[in-house]
Amino acid sequence: MENFQYCLPTKYIFGQGVSSKVGQTISSLGYKKVLIVYGGGSAVRSGLISSIKDQLASFSIGYTLLGGVKPNPRADLVYEGIEIARKEKVDFILPVGGGSVIDTAKAISLGVADSEQGDFFDFYLKKRKPVSSLKVGAVLTIPAAGSESSTSSVIQKTIGGHIIKCGCSSELNRPLFAILDPELTYTVSKYQTACGITDMMAHIMERYFTNSECVDVTDNICEGLLRAIIKNAQTVMEDPRNYNARANIMWAGSLAHNNICGVDREQSLEKQKAKVEELESKKLQELERISGLTSEQAKEYLLKTVEDEVKHETAVLVKELETRAKEEAFEERSDIYA
Repeated sequence: MENFQYCLPTKYIFGQGVSSKVGQTISSLGYKKVLIVYGGGSAVRSGLISSIKDQLASFSIGYTLLGGVKPNPRADLVYEGIEIARKEKVDFILPVGGGSVIDTAKAISLGVADSEQGDFFDFYLKKRKPVSSLKVGAVLTIPAAGSESSTSSVIQKTIGGHIIKCGCSSELNRPLFAILDPELTYTVSKYQTACGITDMMAHIMERYFTNSECVDVTDNICEGLLRAIIKNAQTVMEDPRNYNARANIMWAGSLAHNNICGVDREQSLEKQKAKVEELESKKLQELERISGLTSEQAKEYLLKTVEDEVKHETAVLVKELETRAKEEAFEERSDIYA
């Protein structure tokens, strides 16, 4: 077992109907102006955004809105959010949605509080480290990414015609509170539910597979979570409005990524990532040496090479899937006429 320090400052407010406690919770913390961040129209159509606005108004808390967050959140909306938050003198950010919405809110909070007022994406490119942030509290509607209590945020930006997707991990990213009301997930589609379940299982496995020995406690936490997810996933697929199954899935999603599963162990993917970054750096240096390209030209060349490889591998995979689908369709027809 490895040495560790663990602190989780996020307060969980979990259960049936707790989405009605948003206004009360923010008021108790003393904040006066909130930026509500959300995604598409579902949070509006469900009446959730309207309910939150009414709650804030009842506690004399001002608010402004920023909608339109998409999956794989974009930097453009973050810049817009930073501008709005500064103009409106916002002192608290409230994402209402899933991981993409919460990640966007975290990025806005870092950008607004940046004393240098530079590009927030510098934090994601590891050019600078954040030293302050506006506080964030989350209302979760899609269990998946675990961003409601994690240190991480992932944003993508188009630079030089290439989409650069980077993460920023900092304790400053931990929300003050996470409101988890399983009833809010009743209308999540089967497809989105399955994607979320896959995401949380991946988070657990990233920590579970390790070279560290004698980590029986967290091994059992990981295994118990995986068993609970598998069991309740089957129930949710058959009965999407089963409260207890939805509740178990929602809670598992948070535990999967708040790092309770990985505190006492070497998290091998982190070391693998470090090795990949080291190899990439060596590749760049070698490419610059033998080609005479500048550092930026070498990066662009490597990005284009990787992009071409991914396109080729994707085309091969699509062809394999199409072939498999045809074979399965033929087998089904054969069974019918057998």
